[in-house]
Amino acid sequence: MTSERSVATTTAPVNPRTGRPAGWAQASVLLVAACLPVLGAVLLAPGLPSMTRAFADTAGASVLVPLVLTAPALLIGLTAPFAGRVADRVGRTGLLTVALLLYAIVGTAPLYLPSLTLILASRVLVGLAEAAIMTCCTALLADYFHGPARQRMLGLQGVVMSVAAIVFVAVAGALIATGWQTPFWLYLVSIPLALLAPLVLWRPVAGEHVEQLPALPWRSFVRPVGVTLVGGVLFYVAVVELSYRLDELGVTSASSIGLISALLSLSSALVSWSFGRLSRLGSRVVVPAAFALLGVAYVGIGLAPSAPIVVVFTLVAGLGSGLLLPSLLSWTLTGLSYAQRGRGTGFWVAALFLGEFICPLAILALNAALGGLGMAICAAGVLSLAVAALARRLTKVTAGR
Repeated sequence: MTSERSVATTTAPVNPRTGRPAGWAQASVLLVAACLPVLGAVLLAPGLPSMTRAFADTAGASVLVPLVLTAPALLIGLTAPFAGRVADRVGRTGLLTVALLLYAIVGTAPLYLPSLTLILASRVLVGLAEAAIMTCCTALLADYFHGPARQRMLGLQGVVMSVAAIVFVAVAGALIATGWQTPFWLYLVSIPLALLAPLVLWRPVAGEHVEQLPALPWRSFVRPVGVTLVGGVLFYVAVVELSYRLDELGVTSASSIGLISALLSLSSALVSWSFGRLSRLGSRVVVPAAFALLGVAYVGIGLAPSAPIVVVFTLVAGLGSGLLLPSLLSWTLTGLSYAQRGRGTGFWVAALFLGEFICPLAILALNAALGGLGMAICAAGVLSLAVAALARRLTKVTAGR
């Protein structure tokens, strides 16, 4: 397998129309488009109670309405590898443009669909679009940028997603006041991106139509993807459970919980911004460090006797989560060629979003088994510390191949 050092020295492709390599125009389109799955994850959550009341006459509404929020994540997890295969075979840019258009069409469908069942069906299609968008954007960033520039872009992707989560939560809170359907208008944001993509992006020189795709290096590739699946579960523990833990400790104000959650995103963005420099330490350092930070944070949050202590460990959790995703993605992409990178990214995206889907179910099971949310979060921290030790070994094996 190609070493991290050799990949870092690969020459970046140039735009055949201009003869110049990718710059901020390409990066901006890809980074913003990669935030669209975050939009669906956080935009609708505040409106679920209103939506449940709106469909009170529908049988099973209490079960179906939460699926409106979670179904896209499950579909991303199930379909991203197929999106990656299409991206490797026919190219990323065309698939990305189609997915951006589909995202706008099916994302706004709840504005006019008459039944909860049809709305849920539209959310399945949103998941398909998001799988293609996330896979293509991440793969193109890796295609266009190499070495330190690639590491900076992977870090910036984490920054933009963290900041977008804060902005989307604030916007959602304001829009929900006018009705549960209003936030769905924001899915139209993908239209200008769909118009820009064919103008700004191009197919890398190595990305001509591929008849026979080279196999993925499964013996080494399965390690980062497997760790990413566990990492996806652990990454979302704070995102999903922090508000409930604060409520247990007496913090019931929505504004206070929102502020503390924003601190999580801000500290995450800070570390992601620095990933270009931190990545020089190599996967064998940054991947275990990310899990170790999350482990310490979750043990602290789970055992904390008061809200101020939770706030301190929330900042630590943000540091870990900000380091986790770019370090896992960088490790996953190590040594993959252009014709493998779409599928490689697809499997990574699938593992991450399946982890997101599994997370609340896992915490619920731990809560029941251990007798409380605090102990469940603490158990997640112990697991994260164990994964840190395991990742230290696995990254050593990969780097040595």
